[in-house]
Amino acid sequence: MKIGCPKEIKPQEFRVGMTPDAAREAIAAGHEVLVETQAGHGAGFEDDDYRAAGAQIVGTAEEVFAKAGMIVKVKEPQAIERKRLREGQILFTYLHLAPDPEQTADLLASGATCIAYETVTDDRGGLPLLAPMSEVAGRLAPQVGAWTLQKANGGRGVLLGGVPGVAPAKVLVIGGGVVGTHAAKIAAGMGADVTVIDRSIPRLRYLDDVFGHQFKNAYATAGTTIKLAREADMIIGAVLIPGAAAPKLISRAQLSELKHGAALVDVAIDQGGCFETSRATTHQDPIYEVDGIMHYCVANMPGAVARTSTQALGNATLPFLLALAGKGWKQACADDRHLLNGLNVHAGKLTYEAVGTALGLPSIPAAEALTI
Repeated sequence: MKIGCPKEIKPQEFRVGMTPDAAREAIAAGHEVLVETQAGHGAGFEDDDYRAAGAQIVGTAEEVFAKAGMIVKVKEPQAIERKRLREGQILFTYLHLAPDPEQTADLLASGATCIAYETVTDDRGGLPLLAPMSEVAGRLAPQVGAWTLQKANGGRGVLLGGVPGVAPAKVLVIGGGVVGTHAAKIAAGMGADVTVIDRSIPRLRYLDDVFGHQFKNAYATAGTTIKLAREADMIIGAVLIPGAAAPKLISRAQLSELKHGAALVDVAIDQGGCFETSRATTHQDPIYEVDGIMHYCVANMPGAVARTSTQALGNATLPFLLALAGKGWKQACADDRHLLNGLNVHAGKLTYEAVGTALGLPSIPAAEALTI
């Protein structure tokens, strides 16, 4: 199969869909790899690195899309990229369709087969292709939140770890999954007073067993959430419902109850955000203020550390990429129910129920798509 890797064109996105090592593995397995020139530059991978791996460098994205049977990316295809997709082509990337009706409509119209990293599952109930970026975003969240809290940026002017004689900042992490756990670890490591809330008792038990007194945890009722939010200098939104739109856990009306200049870091923004006042921002213009509360809602946070993120993502996606290229998407998905869970769109049909529910669109079971 010809595998194509175009350069990412979303603003301030420096990651790339395939590393040179991944290209080498795919070529060793008998496939051709086409990489758009300079696609890896932002992550520190140059054209010569891909050539040394055996990949072919092509001059334009149009050529990549025209020649490749499978397109491998990082971020959801932008409008111009969606127009280049064709019937029968495989798209393997993050999609986050639930809050994005325009992208969904375009992918359905393309006739392409679209497999979303964020809904591929594993035997432990995890999301193995989302996890590495969740780890990166979680570890970045306290870092960018600490920057947002600086007075020059509109924040409260609070140092996360405090100093002797001055209390540290209070950090509330909403959601105790991969993002929340990594955010809490880093925030606590920076000296903050951290509380994680979640609705899963087993998850809270795990956090308590593993991390002990490094940070506190509590059950996430609506009352507990707003009580702790009122006390917090920073609130990190780390809630995920796989494939679906994130729930809105702090309303605009409740912003008046928060500390003036508090920082909201919404890591769930790819799925629509978990604060009512969240809207996607970019690394170039990352923060904004609503009712005296600072919001950091960059939709591709891991892109800020593109080399680390690209390597982590490439490690996770490579086995699935090789299966799709080697077997074809139908056989690969028939052999692996977890990969099948990644199927979101095929031949003009929506194949992920949570997306259909979020957008008010009909969907079919992914297994049914195998017969189309």
